[in-house]
Order: sequence, then structure tokens, then C-alpha cells
Amino acid sequence: MSAVAWPVERLRAREVRISRVAIGLAGLLVGSFFLRTTALHAHFWIDEGLSVGIASHHLSAIPGILREDGSPPLYYLLLHVWMSIIGGDGEARTHALSLAFSLICIPAAFGAAWRLFGTRAAWIAGVLAALSPFLTWYAQETRMYSLVALLSLCAGATFALVFALGRRQWLPAFSVSLALLLYAHNWGLFLCAGTLAAFALILLDARERRPLLRDGLIGYGAALVLYAPWLPSLLFQSEHTGAPWANAPNLWHDTLHALSNVLAGTVPAMAILLTAGSGLIALLSMRGTAIEGRARFQDRPPQARAALALGVMIVTGIFFAWVASQITPAWANRYFASFVGPLLLLISVGLTYARRFGLVGLAIVAVYWLNPHTGQINAKSDAHNVAILVRDTLKPGDLVVSTHPEQTPLMYYYLPPGLRYATSMGPVSDPRVMNWVDALDRLKAAGPKRTERKLLKTMRPGQRLLLVQPILRTARWGAPWTKLVKRRSVQWEHALDGDPRLERTLTAPVFGYGPLPHGVRAIVYTMRY
Repeated sequence: MSAVAWPVERLRAREVRISRVAIGLAGLLVGSFFLRTTALHAHFWIDEGLSVGIASHHLSAIPGILREDGSPPLYYLLLHVWMSIIGGDGEARTHALSLAFSLICIPAAFGAAWRLFGTRAAWIAGVLAALSPFLTWYAQETRMYSLVALLSLCAGATFALVFALGRRQWLPAFSVSLALLLYAHNWGLFLCAGTLAAFALILLDARERRPLLRDGLIGYGAALVLYAPWLPSLLFQSEHTGAPWANAPNLWHDTLHALSNVLAGTVPAMAILLTAGSGLIALLSMRGTAIEGRARFQDRPPQARAALALGVMIVTGIFFAWVASQITPAWANRYFASFVGPLLLLISVGLTYARRFGLVGLAIVAVYWLNPHTGQINAKSDAHNVAILVRDTLKPGDLVVSTHPEQTPLMYYYLPPGLRYATSMGPVSDPRVMNWVDALDRLKAAGPKRTERKLLKTMRPGQRLLLVQPILRTARWGAPWTKLVKRRSVQWEHALDGDPRLERTLTAPVFGYGPLPHGVRAIVYTMRY
């Protein structure tokens, strides 16, 4: 072969490989798109009402509003811009933003695994990202979790590239992706803590610590500079908001349940544990050649170093989340989106090094993940149906009182315009937002009869009062906030039923003997005099 023909053949072979990759990724994207749009038109539930309500404010007002909510601003700012571009806040239109983030996870997972672990791991990571029921579920919900999963993937992968594999050119990407993750969800702080634990392990076992320490200071320092403008709001939120609706988690039961939820059930979780676990054991058992003395972190094969870094950041990050939730409970399965990205990468390399056993595991997981039970998304809340049942009885100026205060933005979204809103804590000036600032203390201080008297003074004869209550028998209501919400809901119904000025005219829905829906029930009262 001539000297000219050889480069040409190499160029053609590279073009063929790129074409195959593009075709393969396109196939995964198309298949995942159809999988993740079966419930795209599903109606909102509580949290989605909060998302749309906050994002409907002026762009410059959103960060200040979020001081009352307890969340960082990135997703809400993006949702505001998205709604402006697509021209509406309908369910399918806002779900489409989450769908976009979940689909971007596919090429992102492929590219990250390819650079960290090679071609085979890249294809496995792409398949896992395309089929992941966690991403499928949150692709059809107007919340930030598919964005958080994407950013956790970017932050975890770039950390491993920079600090485990020594590829310094990825340092700016690590700083930016970590800062964006922190701006997307507060649980990004726990993944950040996990990366610090992995960094400490790498640093302590390094032969040359000075360049590694320098890169760490630059990478984390840049992320801190980017995140610094939000720190005052974070400190205010940590002191005055929190999650009083959550219970302190059990270390093993709640953690394993959350991971099983992320992996869509016990069977796929066990298949991953056995197959990917065996592959990771085989990979981490590999030893490189020690230059002197004992084998250090840098002496391991590159894939083993990256896998170890990902494993440490996941395990320690989850542990930090558990510890923090013992002090101030803020634990929910959906928050594990902050670990989904690194977890998918770790599973992909484990399945790769399990060889044929890994392919069997991947096949089992794929079979289960192809049925993500997205029909359940349509049953998240009956708020839309309740609003349809009562809206014809309401006129502008009528009063809506929600004894489950965080339901107010959702009911505002679905009920007709012109209504006035209140909660069991009193009148609400902006029904698109739930004010969580010292909410538990305010709800304790708001006596039902005293609050009811003040609200009824604002009503005229013939006006309607719509009482919106949670369906109590569909949950345990054991956390401090939910326990008090349950008590206030019962107290408010008794108080209104016993008030001679009010006549109970409608209850919706009327439950039969079948399973109760999740969401709310409503009672319409008419003011007599």
C-alpha cells in the first residue's frame, strides 16, 4: 500500500466508525423518545404546580421567590425561558423540557463512558441511559430531576477524567458542571461531598501531591466562585425552610429502597448487583505494575481508577445525605437523581468487565426496563379532575381554602381565574408560590376557628367557599408537617360544617368502593348570610 493510500484508508475507517456510532445513537434516541412520551400529557401533581407557578414569574424575580421555596434557581430559570419560547405552560409543553434533558443523557453517557472505559462500556451506558425507568418517569414530569441526572453525569465523569485519569483539559468542564449541579438541586452538595472524599483518597495515595492539590484547588475553587452568589440564599433557606414533610431515613432500609427505586425494582437491582458487581470486583482486582514499594492508586489500570472514584463518590455522597437527613430530614427517592449519572457509568463498566455474564445481566435489566409502568404517571394526582367537577359552581371573588397548603399553586393552575386563595394559615397573596419560611411554626400558630372567622368576614351572602383537602387515607402522614396538615384538614371540615352561616352544597369526588386516588377532595360551601 502506498504512503498516500494508508492515511486515506484510515480516514475512511474512521468515517465508517463515526457513521456507525451516529446511527446507533440515533436509534437509541428514537427508541427512548417513544418510550418516554407515553404519558407526556399527564396532568400535574403538587410539585409540578409549584414548578409552573414559580417559573411563571418574571425572570429576575425567580431567585428571590425561591428563598421562600427552598430550592436553587437553575431549573426554574430554564423553565421560564422554555415556556416563553414554546408559548405556554401546558402539561405536554413543560414536560418536553424534562424529556429533552433525559434524551441528552444518552449521548452524554455514551461519550463519558467511552472516554473513561472504552467502546463496549460506552454502548452499555448508552443503552442504560436510553432505557432507565428513572429517567423515563422524570422525562414526563415538570420537575428538575432529569436535568439533575444529566448534570450529575457530567460532574461525575469530568471528576474521574481530571483526578482519576489526570486529563487536566477537562478541569473547566468539571468546575462548570459541578456549579450547575449545585444550582439545580441542593442534593448536589452531597455528590460534591462525595467527590471530595474521592479526591482525598486519590490525594493521600498519590506520589506527587502538589500538582494534584493544585488542580483540586483550581477546580473546586472555580466551582465555589460560580456558586458563591447563591450562598446567602442557601443559608437563609437552611435556617427557615427545609423539608418538614419528610422523616429521618433508616440507613439500610430507606437507602436500599431508594436505590431499588432508581433501578426500577428488586429484580433488575439484583441482576445489576450480581453481574455488574462481579465485573467491578474483577476490575478492581487488577493491579498495575508498582514503580516502587506497594501499589498506589495511580498504579491501577485507568478503568479501575475511574470506577473506584465513581464508587467512592456515590457511596460517601449517599452517606452524607443520610447523615444530613438525620439532623434536618430532607430525604426522598427522587432526590437520588443527584447520583443517577455516576451510578449509570459505574454499572456500565461493571457489566463490561463481567464479560458474557454482564451481557446476560444487561438483557435481564433491559427486559424489565422496557416496561417502566409510565401509566402510573397519569395517577399522580386527581387535582385536574376535581377542578373540572367544581369549577362551574365558582365565580370570580369566591374563596378557595387549601388545608394542604402546598396544593395551592396546583389548584390555582387548574381552577378558573378571578378566585381568591387562602390556606389553613390564612390569606395567600400569591397563590402561585408556596411560602415554606417557618411554615411549620406558622401552621401550628394558626388556629382553625380564628382563621376561619377572619376569612368569612371577607365573604358576602351567596359567595362560595371551596375547601380543598388531601385524601388522607392514601398516605401515612407521619412527618411533623404532614401530621399537622392531617389534623388541620379534619378540624377545618368540622369547623365549616358546624358554622350556621355556611351551607354544604357539593362534595367532589364521591368515592365508591374502589381504590382511592392520590390528590385532593373538595367541598363547596355557600355563604347564607
